Amino acid sequence: MFRMIAEVINMREEEKKPTSTIRRILKQRWALSAIYIASAAIILAAAFLLQNSFDDSAKDGKEESAETGKNYGEPSVEVNSNLETIKMPVADADKTVIKKQFYDVNADEKAQEEALVFYNNRYEQNKGIDIAMEDGKSFDVKASLSGNVTKVQDDALLGNLVEVEHEDGVVTRYQSVKDIKVAVGDKVKQGQAIATAGKSQINEEAGVHVHFEIRKDNIALNPLDFVDKQASAIQSATETEGSELEDSANKEETPAVEGSEADKEETPAVEESETGTEEAPAVDETDESTDLESGTDEEGSVPGEDTTEESDSLKDSLNQSN
Repeated sequence: MFRMIAEVINMREEEKKPTSTIRRILKQRWALSAIYIASAAIILAAAFLLQNSFDDSAKDGKEESAETGKNYGEPSVEVNSNLETIKMPVADADKTVIKKQFYDVNADEKAQEEALVFYNNRYEQNKGIDIAMEDGKSFDVKASLSGNVTKVQDDALLGNLVEVEHEDGVVTRYQSVKDIKVAVGDKVKQGQAIATAGKSQINEEAGVHVHFEIRKDNIALNPLDFVDKQASAIQSATETEGSELEDSANKEETPAVEGSEADKEETPAVEESETGTEEAPAVDETDESTDLESGTDEEGSVPGEDTTEESDSLKDSLNQSN
């Protein structure tokens, strides 16, 4: 009996020992500080591990996107071609010459004559520039801007045609080319070879060349005004020209309004002319009286006294009209 009681007491004392040890540790001054430091270390370690896991997932995503991009065979095209700088459609512009300039309505008479194309006894205004190499040899025709090919046409007169569409209604055209390397619907990058320079019937004197045009809303512009400038300069230039034309048109409309008012004031003159047309019977009277004095009527008899009565009736009608 006493042995069992002693064992129970020993068990209770053993159970109380750990509790008393923890309490003794907690009673120490450094205990709480040590707990805070240990907790902070655990939190920082967890945050560091999470950050590394996020970085690894981001790297995996980039690698996957790069692998996916390799599957596309077509060349990539910039979304906003307005940021590109317009280039000459040749690899080395320093070795080229301009065979025929753009026809500028504001240029002097001599420059305009030199920009005319003579074909089939007719003169045509040159709507672009004709570019050739100094040595006269053939060369690759490059895309001046990135865009979509919208037209490929075989034309002996123009020397074949490739048309590339860009943003905001801007189109570049390449004529007098051969060995065309693109088709309708293709996306081309700036500087990509799209054809080879050739000849055309309409401008045989230019030899081997490329006829290069820049158009905005189907209006031909001088390419040399925009070379080495961003494509957005075309939009701003056309907007400025449009506002200037609108202002000049408004100024020219003012005399027209004054003229219309003057025309309204001249209405009585029109009425006088109408009155003059009413006097036409007087002419008829003269002709008819002349016929009466000739001495015969339609039946071939002498009028006699009837002539006087008829002339009196004409006079009465004339007085009534007056």
